[in-house]
Amino acid sequence: MKHVCILLLVSFSLLSCVTDRNSDDVDTIDLLTNYDAITLDRPTFEASVTLEDARTIVNSGKIYVLNGLLFVNEKNKGFHIFDNENPSSPIALAYIKAPGATDLAIKNNVYYINQAVDLIAVTYDKQTANLQVTKRIREVFPPKVSPDGFIHDIPDGEIIIDYELED
Repeated sequence: MKHVCILLLVSFSLLSCVTDRNSDDVDTIDLLTNYDAITLDRPTFEASVTLEDARTIVNSGKIYVLNGLLFVNEKNKGFHIFDNENPSSPIALAYIKAPGATDLAIKNNVYYINQAVDLIAVTYDKQTANLQVTKRIREVFPPKVSPDGFIHDIPDGEIIIDYELED
């Protein structure tokens, strides 16, 4: 009987440590995570994909090589584009700014990018340095999870594009 009481006491103690991650109590979630969500409203998010000048890689992710081009993901920020005709000396060409992006797939010269919760299709013309978003499918992917495993409760119309450590 003594063992059963101890087992029940330990079980109830452990249950008191569990919280509901889907809770509407944002203060509870704030206590459980060390990260703040970085968000954009939907219109800003959809207008955020642009072609910019080449820049230095700060936090690289996945790498893709196809048709003489090299793509290096800047985690949750976009993709660096390099001319890779000479693989021993790639030349930086441009940067695709796509907040929330972490992955890329290429088929028939169309670049499919997961941009946070959306899937977008873009075309890039190396000769004219032109980038065009040709299609966007909303809400294909789940919201981004913080590095310590939490999904923040954010207002409707906001998209989580990244996380940063709290100050």
